[in-house]
Amino acid sequence: MNIDPKDFVSARSHSSLTTGEVIRMLRELKHWTQEDLAAKSGISATNLSALENDRIDIGKRRAEQLANAFGVHPAIIMFPEYEASGMLKAA
Repeated sequence: MNIDPKDFVSARSHSSLTTGEVIRMLRELKHWTQEDLAAKSGISATNLSALENDRIDIGKRRAEQLANAFGVHPAIIMFPEYEASGMLKAA
């Protein structure tokens, strides 16, 4: 069987995630509901929903609250494009 390299497309090196997607993924990796995360972080479930859907900006205080709840560094949440490898450690 001959394989022609022109038949293939290079894979993307990584995917881009929004802060909201990271919050949702971390929450789901922990098997937590938004209400569970609200209780652990002190952020209301309504605000968590808005964060997960990228309707509001996270801000430093919320990032720290969520990082403490998940047991990760705040950069994992605020800068997901740089900290993707840290997400799996949080699970």
